[in-house]
Amino acid sequence: MKRCETLYKDGDHMWMAIVRDADKPDYLVDTNEYLVSYGGDGLLCDPGGLEIFPAVFSALSAEFDPTRIQTIFASHQDPDIISSLALWMEFSPKIRCYTSWLWTSFVPHFGGTSETFVAIPDAGMDIMLGGLKLQAVPAHYLHSSGNHHLYDRKAKILFSGDVGAALLPPEAQGLFVENFDQHIRHSEAFHRRWMGSDRAKRDWCERVSKMEIDMLCPQHGAVYQGADVMRFINWFAELEVGVLRT
Repeated sequence: MKRCETLYKDGDHMWMAIVRDADKPDYLVDTNEYLVSYGGDGLLCDPGGLEIFPAVFSALSAEFDPTRIQTIFASHQDPDIISSLALWMEFSPKIRCYTSWLWTSFVPHFGGTSETFVAIPDAGMDIMLGGLKLQAVPAHYLHSSGNHHLYDRKAKILFSGDVGAALLPPEAQGLFVENFDQHIRHSEAFHRRWMGSDRAKRDWCERVSKMEIDMLCPQHGAVYQGADVMRFINWFAELEVGVLRT
């Protein structure tokens, strides 16, 4: 089953990770979902696919009142990101979903109405969660052509979608990266294939290296923290991407 882990807490400001599921079917890619709460209101990052909605909802509800989720942030359009949208909308029709303008006519195939979606421009935008300002950060072509990450300047957390992802073996269930050199072996093939633009990669690395980031939280795998954040950025900057090796 999924479980919730607290990443950050400062008064009424909290980040939680709804982390990997050791009991999931083998045919599903494992995913992390993240909740940001401030003043009792919640924003859910990449809420996951239709198949895992019950596990995500159960784990989340054990720690947070799901009726307080007002906002969904969808980094891009993939089914493992947002195909559970119809079930979230059935639970709370007033939820608003922020996603790239490029996907605002595609993601509605998963659910919602014209009032559900808030289009994020290519340059990104600020997203308010009560009195907390979050920032949608451009990450186009990494791997989607319309793609954003979410940055919390106060908590110094960057939700990085598929950037930083690792396809870990079943026995690796830790929340945080414990040994960078061993961990990154599970990231290399994924990033080479799924990250389609070297220029976009370099632009992203230059942008985020200037940000204060204590935790980099990908949608797959473990969370990078402390010095491992910059280790990953430097590793990614040097990696050859957009390459199919047969």
